[in-house]
Amino acid sequence: MASWKQYKEDTILFIEAGFIAVNQADEDSAKKLFEAAQLLDPSNHLWKMGVGYLHLHKLELKEACKMFQEVLDEEPSSDMAKAMLGVAMGMMPQKTPQAEKILEQTLKSKDPLIKKLSDTAIHFIDTCIKKTPGPAGRGRA
Repeated sequence: MASWKQYKEDTILFIEAGFIAVNQADEDSAKKLFEAAQLLDPSNHLWKMGVGYLHLHKLELKEACKMFQEVLDEEPSSDMAKAMLGVAMGMMPQKTPQAEKILEQTLKSKDPLIKKLSDTAIHFIDTCIKKTPGPAGRGRA
């Protein structure tokens, strides 16, 4: 009987399918796919990115930050993990200064998609997070 370890090369397929499941709001499938990827290749940090992405989609920002930080602890040069950490932190008003510093760094990435993500996140922080609430957001006197 063949060992499941022979399928280690398929890890990326499980991770990709997990991201697709997140985008389709299928949390159960996403979790199972990321767990399968972890079992096949625990050293591949992309399954943690997927779990962080799932938390981000659910606006579980502290959990998302934790996962992206774990990736950075293992791979400090990961611009994608930095950018995603910046995005998650950027949605937490008390952490926007830290988020902006991170996103300013990733804005200099060689990867055009990471640059675009960082630019969009900075714009979101400036226009939505830092903005003073309008009359409806302040309540009635």
